[in-house]
Amino acid sequence: MARFLHLLKRDSAPMAGAVVEQNRREAGAEVTVVLLDDATPAPAQVTIKRLGADLDYAGLLELIFASDHVVSW
Repeated sequence: MARFLHLLKRDSAPMAGAVVEQNRREAGAEVTVVLLDDATPAPAQVTIKRLGADLDYAGLLELIFASDHVVSW
C-alpha cells in the first residue's frame, strides 16, 4: 500500500487536484492532503488536514517520514 502526502498552498498548480485524484484511484493507496494555508480543499475521499488547525509542525514532520511519496505543490 502506497502512502501519498500532498502539501498544498494557495497558489498550488491547477493540476494538483488531478494528481491527487489519480493517486487516490490507485489500488490500496492512502492519500493525505495537508493544506498549508487557506488553500482550496482537495478531492473527496482523501484525508485532509490543515496546518495549524489539525496538525502542528511536529505532526507534519511525522507524516512526511511515514509517507512513501511526498509532493509539495
